[in-house]
Amino acid sequence: MSYSSPPSLDAVLFDRDGTLVVDVPYNGDRDQVRLMPGAATVVRALRSAGIAVGIVTNQSGIGRGLITREQADAVNARVAELVGGVDAMVLCPHVPEDGCECRKPAPGMIREACRRLGTVPGRAALIGDIGADMEAASTAGVRAVMVPTLITRPQEIAAAPLCAGSLTEAVRLLLPDLGLEEASEAAAVGGVS
Repeated sequence: MSYSSPPSLDAVLFDRDGTLVVDVPYNGDRDQVRLMPGAATVVRALRSAGIAVGIVTNQSGIGRGLITREQADAVNARVAELVGGVDAMVLCPHVPEDGCECRKPAPGMIREACRRLGTVPGRAALIGDIGADMEAASTAGVRAVMVPTLITRPQEIAAAPLCAGSLTEAVRLLLPDLGLEEASEAAAVGGVS
């Protein structure tokens, strides 16, 4: 029996809060958006290499009445602006009790992002910071890499298929030939990296 390498990637999806940007709970203020180290560098490198980039984000603050859809859209637009653009932005406005198919750990947003990007789950990957991201990726059939933060629980880290210490490392695990240098992680978190 011969083994072949997995198919190359057409798309990399990112969780938003805690992965691409510093998590500000229920953020409805675009001026509070701060990129995680390396975020702009990795997104720009992916897009320059012809790999589509999407963001999939749970935004239950909408369902809770804490922020409006317009505020969430403004924050998403700011994130896209700071990273140099994204090809798909998919959000879930529901609270967990709604039992929707889009809210992570359900796979709906990932499948929708793949559809919008013109790819299939087998040619996509997700980078996230918590177990719900990894579970959604597994259910949707996309590869996944966790970049843990201070809020990531040890059992989530232990269960992740792959873990990385930075966004750059996560992308390098998925696409080693992209040529990303770890030096990009030294950039400031205050808006651009």
